[in-house]
Amino acid sequence: MKKYLIVGLGNIGEKYLDTRHNIGFSVLDTIAKDKELTFETKKLADITTFRLKGRTFILLKPNTYMNLSGKAIKYWMDKEKIPLKNLLIVTDDVNIPFGTIRLKNKGSAGGHNGMQNVQDILQTNNYSRLRFGIGGEYKKGQQIDYVLGRWTPEEKNTLPERLEKTNQIIPSFGLAGINNTMNEFNGK
Repeated sequence: MKKYLIVGLGNIGEKYLDTRHNIGFSVLDTIAKDKELTFETKKLADITTFRLKGRTFILLKPNTYMNLSGKAIKYWMDKEKIPLKNLLIVTDDVNIPFGTIRLKNKGSAGGHNGMQNVQDILQTNNYSRLRFGIGGEYKKGQQIDYVLGRWTPEEKNTLPERLEKTNQIIPSFGLAGINNTMNEFNGK
């Protein structure tokens, strides 16, 4: 049975709930709610799984805080024997407009400290990532406050539809593969 590790990046704790930086957690929470799954706290992460058409999807929310996410990812990749090609990391991105979803099969950290840590720990940038645009509507020097800030009312209204789209992308990643999934969902 093929296994896929789907990692949502975010920060643990009440003060980070519903913040832009925690969109990775929100994406996984949406899938878990839809499939009536419950996350269980295990070593370095909260984790749950589901099966679909002969494949196992392991949903992982590292509890190491965003900037040390690589440690949890590496641990669970090794423990579950997940090949790099079956890893998908869901993260926020200030460089793309709010609600835009881009799937890529490799790339740079793009100034994202959590992604940089993953790249440093895995010693490669050749892993798939689902980048959820949070926009860059902040003044110079205000990026930290912006990404750790809560959604605007307008963003909150649009968020459920965009989260539902990710709920389609993640199973497609395991069933149809990264290239077919990119072709079907990027730019939509």
